[in-house]
Amino acid sequence: MTSSGATVAAVPPLAGFTVGVTAARRAEELATMLERRGAVVQQGAALRIVPVADDTELADATRALIARPPDITVATTGIGFRGWVEAADGWGIGEDLLAALGSGKLLARGPKARGAIRASGLVDAWSPPSESSAEVLDHLLDMGVDGLRIAVQLHGEPLPDVVDALRMAGAEVVELPVYRWLPPADLGPLDRLIDTVLCGGIDVLAFTSAPAAASLLARATERGMRELLLDALRGPVLALCVGPVTAAPLEAVDVPTVQPQRSRLGAMVRQLEAELPARARRLPVAGHVLELRGYAVLVDGELRTVPPAGMALLRVLARRPGRVVSRAELLKALPGGSGDEHAVETAMARLRGALGRPKLVQTVVKRGYRLALDPGAGPGTVGGHCVHGSVR
Repeated sequence: MTSSGATVAAVPPLAGFTVGVTAARRAEELATMLERRGAVVQQGAALRIVPVADDTELADATRALIARPPDITVATTGIGFRGWVEAADGWGIGEDLLAALGSGKLLARGPKARGAIRASGLVDAWSPPSESSAEVLDHLLDMGVDGLRIAVQLHGEPLPDVVDALRMAGAEVVELPVYRWLPPADLGPLDRLIDTVLCGGIDVLAFTSAPAAASLLARATERGMRELLLDALRGPVLALCVGPVTAAPLEAVDVPTVQPQRSRLGAMVRQLEAELPARARRLPVAGHVLELRGYAVLVDGELRTVPPAGMALLRVLARRPGRVVSRAELLKALPGGSGDEHAVETAMARLRGALGRPKLVQTVVKRGYRLALDPGAGPGTVGGHCVHGSVR
Protein backbone atom coordinates (compact mmCIF):
# COMPACT_ATOMS: atom_id res chain seq x y z
CA MET A 1 0.00 0.00 0.00
CA THR A 2 1.18 3.56 -0.65
CA SER A 3 0.72 6.37 1.87
CA SER A 4 -2.41 7.33 -0.03
CA GLY A 5 -3.84 3.86 0.45
CA ALA A 6 -3.46 2.77 -3.15
CA THR A 7 -2.45 -0.82 -3.75
CA VAL A 8 1.02 -1.28 -5.19
CA ALA A 9 1.71 -4.22 -7.45
CA ALA A 10 4.44 -6.54 -6.23
CA VAL A 11 7.77 -5.59 -7.69
CA PRO A 12 9.88 -8.42 -9.15
CA PRO A 13 12.92 -9.07 -6.96
CA LEU A 14 15.48 -7.95 -9.52
CA ALA A 15 13.53 -4.96 -10.89
CA GLY A 16 15.64 -1.81 -10.98
CA PHE A 17 18.90 -3.73 -11.38
CA THR A 18 21.03 -4.30 -14.47
CA VAL A 19 22.89 -7.57 -14.88
CA GLY A 20 25.75 -8.07 -17.32
CA VAL A 21 25.99 -11.57 -18.82
CA THR A 22 29.42 -12.74 -19.99
CA ALA A 23 28.38 -16.25 -21.02
CA ALA A 24 28.70 -17.63 -24.53
CA ARG A 25 26.79 -20.85 -23.93
CA ARG A 26 23.23 -20.76 -22.53
CA ALA A 27 23.40 -16.96 -22.46
CA GLU A 28 19.81 -16.62 -23.68
CA GLU A 29 18.56 -19.07 -21.07
CA LEU A 30 20.30 -17.13 -18.32
CA ALA A 31 19.05 -13.81 -19.66
CA THR A 32 15.48 -15.10 -19.75
CA MET A 33 15.65 -16.26 -16.13
CA LEU A 34 16.98 -12.87 -15.04
CA GLU A 35 14.44 -10.89 -17.06
CA ARG A 36 11.57 -12.92 -15.64
CA ARG A 37 12.65 -11.66 -12.23
CA GLY A 38 12.65 -8.07 -13.42
CA ALA A 39 16.32 -7.47 -14.22
CA VAL A 40 17.53 -5.54 -17.24
CA VAL A 41 20.15 -7.65 -18.99
CA GLN A 42 23.11 -6.50 -21.05
CA GLN A 43 24.94 -9.27 -22.86
CA GLY A 44 28.60 -9.23 -23.77
CA ALA A 45 29.93 -12.72 -24.43
CA ALA A 46 33.54 -12.85 -23.28
CA LEU A 47 34.47 -15.84 -25.45
CA ARG A 48 33.37 -18.26 -28.13
CA ILE A 49 33.65 -22.01 -28.41
CA VAL A 50 35.74 -23.62 -31.14
CA PRO A 51 33.80 -26.58 -32.62
CA VAL A 52 35.52 -29.83 -31.70
CA ALA A 53 34.72 -31.41 -35.03
CA ASP A 54 37.25 -29.04 -36.60
CA ASP A 55 39.96 -29.83 -34.05
CA THR A 56 42.62 -32.05 -35.62
CA GLU A 57 44.64 -32.04 -32.38
CA LEU A 58 41.73 -33.64 -30.52
CA ALA A 59 41.15 -36.16 -33.34
CA ASP A 60 44.78 -37.27 -33.19
CA ALA A 61 44.70 -37.55 -29.38
CA THR A 62 41.48 -39.58 -29.55
CA ARG A 63 42.97 -42.06 -32.01
CA ALA A 64 46.01 -42.40 -29.74
CA LEU A 65 43.72 -43.22 -26.80
CA ILE A 66 41.90 -45.84 -28.85
CA ALA A 67 45.22 -47.41 -29.81
CA ARG A 68 46.31 -47.47 -26.17
CA PRO A 69 43.31 -47.07 -23.85
CA PRO A 70 43.61 -45.23 -20.55
CA ASP A 71 43.35 -46.89 -17.17
CA ILE A 72 41.31 -43.96 -15.89
CA THR A 73 39.38 -41.22 -17.65
CA VAL A 74 38.33 -38.04 -15.85
CA ALA A 75 35.31 -36.26 -17.37
CA THR A 76 35.14 -32.67 -16.12
CA THR A 77 32.04 -31.36 -17.94
CA GLY A 78 28.92 -32.86 -19.44
CA ILE A 79 28.98 -30.73 -22.58
CA GLY A 80 32.64 -31.50 -23.09
CA PHE A 81 32.25 -35.24 -22.77
CA ARG A 82 29.18 -35.30 -25.02
CA GLY A 83 30.90 -33.11 -27.60
CA TRP A 84 33.93 -35.36 -27.58
CA VAL A 85 31.86 -38.50 -28.19
CA GLU A 86 29.80 -36.75 -30.89
CA ALA A 87 32.96 -35.52 -32.60
CA ALA A 88 34.40 -39.04 -32.49
CA ASP A 89 31.20 -40.29 -34.11
CA GLY A 90 31.72 -37.72 -36.84
CA TRP A 91 35.23 -39.00 -37.38
CA GLY A 92 33.86 -42.55 -37.60
CA ILE A 93 35.57 -43.75 -34.42
CA GLY A 94 32.83 -43.17 -31.83
CA GLU A 95 32.30 -46.84 -30.94
CA ASP A 96 36.04 -47.40 -30.75
CA LEU A 97 36.38 -44.48 -28.33
CA LEU A 98 33.62 -45.75 -26.07
CA ALA A 99 35.17 -49.21 -26.04
CA ALA A 100 38.54 -47.74 -25.11
CA LEU A 101 37.13 -45.59 -22.30
CA GLY A 102 34.92 -48.42 -21.08
CA SER A 103 37.91 -50.70 -20.63
CA GLY A 104 39.07 -48.55 -17.74
CA LYS A 105 37.50 -46.51 -14.92
CA LEU A 106 35.59 -43.31 -15.53
CA LEU A 107 35.48 -40.54 -12.93
CA ALA A 108 33.03 -37.63 -13.25
CA ARG A 109 33.78 -34.27 -11.68
CA GLY A 110 30.08 -33.48 -11.25
CA PRO A 111 26.55 -34.63 -12.01
CA LYS A 112 26.50 -33.23 -15.56
CA ALA A 113 29.64 -35.11 -16.48
CA ARG A 114 28.21 -38.19 -14.78
CA GLY A 115 25.01 -37.84 -16.79
CA ALA A 116 26.95 -37.54 -20.03
CA ILE A 117 28.97 -40.68 -19.23
CA ARG A 118 25.82 -42.65 -18.52
CA ALA A 119 24.05 -41.27 -21.59
CA SER A 120 26.87 -42.65 -23.71
CA GLY A 121 26.22 -46.13 -22.31
CA LEU A 122 29.28 -46.17 -20.05
CA VAL A 123 29.41 -46.50 -16.26
CA ASP A 124 31.02 -43.98 -13.95
CA ALA A 125 32.97 -45.28 -10.97
CA TRP A 126 33.05 -42.21 -8.73
CA SER A 127 32.12 -38.55 -8.49
CA PRO A 128 33.07 -36.07 -5.74
CA PRO A 129 30.35 -34.43 -3.63
CA SER A 130 32.07 -31.06 -4.00
CA GLU A 131 32.06 -31.23 -7.84
CA SER A 132 35.62 -29.88 -7.69
CA SER A 133 38.75 -30.85 -9.60
CA ALA A 134 40.69 -30.63 -6.34
CA GLU A 135 38.65 -33.43 -4.78
CA VAL A 136 39.07 -35.56 -7.92
CA LEU A 137 42.83 -35.07 -7.62
CA ASP A 138 42.82 -36.01 -3.93
CA HIS A 139 40.83 -39.14 -4.74
CA LEU A 140 43.28 -40.21 -7.44
CA LEU A 141 46.34 -39.54 -5.30
CA ASP A 142 44.82 -41.43 -2.38
CA MET A 143 44.18 -44.49 -4.56
CA GLY A 144 47.66 -44.30 -6.11
CA VAL A 145 48.37 -43.52 -9.75
CA ASP A 146 51.97 -44.61 -10.21
CA GLY A 147 52.28 -46.28 -13.62
CA LEU A 148 48.68 -45.57 -14.65
CA ARG A 149 47.63 -43.92 -17.90
CA ILE A 150 45.06 -41.22 -17.13
CA ALA A 151 43.02 -39.28 -19.69
CA VAL A 152 41.83 -35.87 -18.42
CA GLN A 153 39.07 -34.14 -20.37
CA LEU A 154 39.74 -30.42 -19.99
CA HIS A 155 36.98 -27.84 -19.77
CA GLY A 156 38.27 -25.02 -21.92
CA GLU A 157 41.53 -24.27 -20.19
CA PRO A 158 44.49 -26.26 -18.87
CA LEU A 159 44.43 -27.83 -15.41
CA PRO A 160 48.11 -27.54 -14.57
CA ASP A 161 47.67 -28.16 -10.85
CA VAL A 162 45.88 -31.45 -11.48
CA VAL A 163 48.02 -32.63 -14.38
CA ASP A 164 51.35 -31.77 -12.74
CA ALA A 165 50.38 -33.44 -9.46
CA LEU A 166 49.37 -36.64 -11.25
CA ARG A 167 52.60 -36.71 -13.25
CA MET A 168 54.66 -36.15 -10.12
CA ALA A 169 52.82 -39.11 -8.58
CA GLY A 170 53.98 -41.31 -11.47
CA ALA A 171 50.98 -41.24 -13.82
CA GLU A 172 51.10 -40.83 -17.58
CA VAL A 173 48.59 -38.07 -18.26
CA VAL A 174 46.86 -37.46 -21.60
CA GLU A 175 45.23 -34.02 -21.75
CA LEU A 176 42.16 -33.74 -23.97
CA PRO A 177 41.05 -30.18 -24.71
CA VAL A 178 37.66 -31.27 -26.01
CA TYR A 179 36.70 -27.69 -26.67
CA ARG A 180 38.66 -24.52 -26.72
CA TRP A 181 37.71 -20.98 -25.90
CA LEU A 182 38.75 -18.04 -28.01
CA PRO A 183 37.91 -14.34 -27.72
CA PRO A 184 34.58 -13.47 -29.39
CA ALA A 185 34.74 -12.82 -33.12
CA ASP A 186 32.90 -9.53 -32.54
CA LEU A 187 34.43 -7.75 -29.57
CA GLY A 188 31.89 -4.90 -29.71
CA PRO A 189 29.34 -6.29 -27.20
CA LEU A 190 32.08 -7.23 -24.73
CA ASP A 191 33.70 -3.80 -25.00
CA ARG A 192 30.33 -2.11 -24.50
CA LEU A 193 29.69 -4.26 -21.43
CA ILE A 194 33.06 -3.27 -19.93
CA ASP A 195 32.38 0.39 -20.72
CA THR A 196 28.97 0.21 -19.05
CA VAL A 197 30.52 -1.34 -15.95
CA LEU A 198 33.03 1.49 -15.73
CA CYS A 199 30.28 4.07 -16.22
CA GLY A 200 28.32 2.65 -13.28
CA GLY A 201 25.53 1.18 -15.39
CA ILE A 202 25.92 -2.45 -14.30
CA ASP A 203 25.00 -3.72 -10.85
CA VAL A 204 25.96 -7.37 -11.31
CA LEU A 205 28.32 -9.22 -13.65
CA ALA A 206 27.34 -12.86 -14.08
CA PHE A 207 29.95 -15.51 -14.91
CA THR A 208 29.23 -19.10 -15.86
CA SER A 209 32.73 -20.26 -16.78
CA ALA A 210 36.28 -19.61 -15.65
CA PRO A 211 37.47 -18.91 -19.21
CA ALA A 212 34.84 -16.15 -19.52
CA ALA A 213 36.12 -14.50 -16.36
CA ALA A 214 39.71 -14.78 -17.55
CA SER A 215 38.79 -13.50 -21.02
CA LEU A 216 36.98 -10.47 -19.60
CA LEU A 217 40.04 -9.53 -17.54
CA ALA A 218 42.30 -10.11 -20.55
CA ARG A 219 40.20 -7.83 -22.75
CA ALA A 220 40.18 -5.13 -20.09
CA THR A 221 43.96 -5.42 -19.91
CA GLU A 222 44.27 -5.05 -23.69
CA ARG A 223 42.25 -1.84 -23.48
CA GLY A 224 44.20 -0.46 -20.52
CA MET A 225 41.19 -0.79 -18.23
CA ARG A 226 42.13 -3.73 -16.02
CA GLU A 227 42.63 -1.80 -12.80
CA LEU A 228 39.48 0.24 -13.32
CA LEU A 229 37.49 -2.94 -13.93
CA LEU A 230 38.99 -4.62 -10.86
CA ASP A 231 38.15 -1.56 -8.76
CA ALA A 232 34.54 -1.83 -9.94
CA LEU A 233 34.39 -5.56 -9.19
CA ARG A 234 35.92 -5.05 -5.77
CA GLY A 235 33.47 -2.25 -5.08
CA PRO A 236 30.03 -1.45 -6.42
CA VAL A 237 29.62 -4.25 -8.97
CA LEU A 238 28.69 -7.67 -7.64
CA ALA A 239 30.54 -10.61 -9.26
CA LEU A 240 28.09 -13.49 -9.46
CA CYS A 241 29.60 -16.89 -10.31
CA VAL A 242 27.94 -20.22 -10.95
CA GLY A 243 30.49 -22.06 -8.82
CA PRO A 244 33.97 -22.12 -7.30
CA VAL A 245 35.73 -23.17 -10.50
CA THR A 246 34.24 -20.20 -12.34
CA ALA A 247 35.10 -17.88 -9.48
CA ALA A 248 38.76 -18.91 -9.28
CA PRO A 249 40.21 -16.39 -11.83
CA LEU A 250 38.39 -13.54 -10.06
CA GLU A 251 39.25 -14.55 -6.53
CA ALA A 252 42.89 -14.93 -7.60
CA VAL A 253 42.92 -11.15 -8.12
CA ASP A 254 41.03 -10.42 -4.89
CA VAL A 255 37.60 -9.93 -6.41
CA PRO A 256 34.91 -11.08 -3.95
CA THR A 257 32.27 -13.31 -5.49
CA VAL A 258 28.82 -14.62 -4.70
CA GLN A 259 28.08 -18.26 -5.54
CA PRO A 260 25.16 -20.63 -5.02
CA GLN A 261 25.64 -23.80 -2.99
CA ARG A 262 24.97 -25.90 -6.08
CA SER A 263 26.72 -24.96 -9.33
CA ARG A 264 23.62 -24.53 -11.46
CA LEU A 265 22.21 -21.63 -13.47
CA GLY A 266 18.87 -21.78 -11.67
CA ALA A 267 20.51 -21.86 -8.25
CA MET A 268 22.72 -18.94 -9.25
CA VAL A 269 19.73 -16.83 -10.25
CA ARG A 270 17.85 -17.75 -7.08
CA GLN A 271 20.89 -16.77 -5.05
CA LEU A 272 20.90 -13.38 -6.74
CA GLU A 273 17.15 -13.05 -6.30
CA ALA A 274 17.55 -13.54 -2.55
CA GLU A 275 20.68 -11.51 -2.07
CA LEU A 276 20.50 -8.46 -4.31
CA PRO A 277 17.37 -6.76 -2.89
CA ALA A 278 18.79 -7.26 0.63
CA ARG A 279 21.88 -5.30 -0.40
CA ALA A 280 19.86 -2.29 -1.54
CA ARG A 281 19.93 0.70 0.78
CA ARG A 282 16.67 1.71 2.44
CA LEU A 283 15.95 5.08 4.00
CA PRO A 284 12.92 6.49 5.85
CA VAL A 285 12.33 9.82 4.16
CA ALA A 286 9.44 12.25 4.65
CA GLY A 287 7.15 9.48 5.86
CA HIS A 288 8.05 7.18 2.98
CA VAL A 289 10.53 4.34 2.56
CA LEU A 290 13.09 4.74 -0.22
CA GLU A 291 14.98 1.73 -1.51
CA LEU A 292 17.83 2.62 -3.85
CA ARG A 293 18.41 0.13 -6.64
CA GLY A 294 20.63 0.33 -9.68
CA TYR A 295 18.67 2.60 -12.03
CA ALA A 296 15.47 2.95 -10.04
CA VAL A 297 14.05 3.59 -6.61
CA LEU A 298 11.31 1.84 -4.72
CA VAL A 299 9.11 4.44 -3.02
CA ASP A 300 6.91 2.61 -0.53
CA GLY A 301 7.36 -0.49 -2.65
CA GLU A 302 6.49 1.23 -5.94
CA LEU A 303 9.17 1.06 -8.63
CA ARG A 304 10.15 4.48 -9.97
CA THR A 305 12.67 4.65 -12.78
CA VAL A 306 15.06 7.56 -12.32
CA PRO A 307 17.18 9.23 -15.04
CA PRO A 308 20.95 8.65 -14.67
CA ALA A 309 21.63 12.25 -13.61
CA GLY A 310 18.91 12.14 -10.98
CA MET A 311 20.16 8.78 -9.72
CA ALA A 312 23.67 10.21 -9.40
CA LEU A 313 22.35 13.07 -7.26
CA LEU A 314 20.27 10.74 -5.13
CA ARG A 315 23.27 8.53 -4.38
CA VAL A 316 25.26 11.54 -3.21
CA LEU A 317 22.40 12.70 -0.97
CA ALA A 318 22.00 9.16 0.40
CA ARG A 319 25.63 9.07 1.55
CA ARG A 320 24.69 11.64 4.21
CA PRO A 321 20.93 11.35 4.59
CA GLY A 322 19.40 14.33 6.32
CA ARG A 323 22.47 16.50 5.86
CA VAL A 324 22.78 19.35 3.39
CA VAL A 325 24.86 18.71 0.26
CA SER A 326 26.04 21.75 -1.65
CA ARG A 327 25.27 22.35 -5.31
CA ALA A 328 28.99 22.33 -6.04
CA GLU A 329 29.37 18.85 -4.56
CA LEU A 330 26.31 17.59 -6.38
CA LEU A 331 27.61 19.07 -9.62
CA LYS A 332 30.71 16.86 -9.40
CA ALA A 333 28.51 13.77 -9.40
CA LEU A 334 26.58 14.64 -12.56
CA PRO A 335 27.46 12.70 -15.73
CA GLY A 336 28.91 14.78 -18.55
CA GLY A 337 31.20 17.03 -16.53
CA SER A 338 29.06 20.18 -16.75
CA GLY A 339 30.43 23.20 -14.89
CA ASP A 340 27.08 24.95 -14.60
CA GLU A 341 25.26 24.60 -11.27
CA HIS A 342 21.98 25.15 -13.11
CA ALA A 343 22.48 21.59 -14.36
CA VAL A 344 21.99 20.48 -10.76
CA GLU A 345 18.68 22.30 -10.54
CA THR A 346 17.50 20.73 -13.79
CA ALA A 347 18.55 17.23 -12.73
CA MET A 348 17.02 17.74 -9.27
CA ALA A 349 13.69 18.75 -10.81
CA ARG A 350 13.71 15.61 -12.92
CA LEU A 351 14.64 13.52 -9.89
CA ARG A 352 11.71 14.88 -7.91
CA GLY A 353 9.43 14.23 -10.83
CA ALA A 354 10.67 10.68 -11.19
CA LEU A 355 10.23 9.96 -7.48
CA GLY A 356 6.69 11.30 -7.61
CA ARG A 357 6.98 12.88 -4.14
CA PRO A 358 8.65 16.30 -4.40
CA LYS A 359 9.08 16.66 -0.63
CA LEU A 360 11.49 13.74 -0.41
CA VAL A 361 14.32 16.07 -1.42
CA GLN A 362 14.35 19.45 0.33
CA THR A 363 15.92 22.63 -0.99
CA VAL A 364 17.95 24.48 1.63
CA VAL A 365 18.14 28.07 0.44
CA LYS A 366 21.65 29.23 -0.49
CA ARG A 367 23.13 25.97 0.78
CA GLY A 368 22.00 23.05 -1.35
CA TYR A 369 19.74 20.02 -1.00
CA ARG A 370 19.11 17.21 1.46
CA LEU A 371 16.99 14.12 1.85
CA ALA A 372 14.16 14.81 4.30
CA LEU A 373 15.17 12.00 6.64
CA ASP A 374 12.50 11.11 9.17
CA PRO A 375 13.19 12.39 12.71
CA GLY A 376 14.90 9.80 14.86
CA ALA A 377 16.05 7.71 11.89
CA GLY A 378 19.68 8.80 12.37
CA PRO A 379 22.26 9.17 9.65
CA GLY A 380 22.72 5.46 9.00
CA THR A 381 20.91 3.12 6.68
CA VAL A 382 17.88 1.05 7.24
CA GLY A 383 18.42 -2.38 5.72
CA GLY A 384 21.40 -3.17 3.52
CA HIS A 385 23.53 -0.95 1.38
CA CYS A 386 23.20 0.67 -1.99
CA VAL A 387 24.36 -1.73 -4.67
CA HIS A 388 25.17 0.95 -7.16
CA GLY A 389 27.46 3.91 -6.98
CA SER A 390 30.12 4.63 -4.41
CA VAL A 391 27.84 3.80 -1.51
CA ARG A 392 27.19 0.08 -1.21
